[in-house]
Amino acid sequence: MVTASFKGDFKKTEKYLKRLSEISFTKILEKYGKKGVAALRNATPADTGRTADSWGYSIEKNGENLSLVFTNSNIQNGVHVAILIQYGHGTRNGGYVRGTDYVNPALRPIFDEIAREIRREADKL
Repeated sequence: MVTASFKGDFKKTEKYLKRLSEISFTKILEKYGKKGVAALRNATPADTGRTADSWGYSIEKNGENLSLVFTNSNIQNGVHVAILIQYGHGTRNGGYVRGTDYVNPALRPIFDEIAREIRREADKL
């Protein structure tokens, strides 16, 4: 027979989790959504500037999960121009325009900053 017993309670853990739940993750994501849009605007290769000026973001909540979503509203002939720039595309005369990875390098520092700030907020608890 195996038995287990413990002495004490979970008050410290419950207190920590309550304070953790009070961190305003939405506020943090708002801050970095704006920074991300600026980074994407600056990194987007510009011909007319329309794609660079078309960046936006939203914060989506799905149950307990929050997501920071970056969007680009420049759509030509039903195609998202930002995707064509990122991944490349064929041309009318049979050629190909190579893609330029500008999204990932622009957003990597933003994602790293989000992680650092959330960790700092949690460490304050």
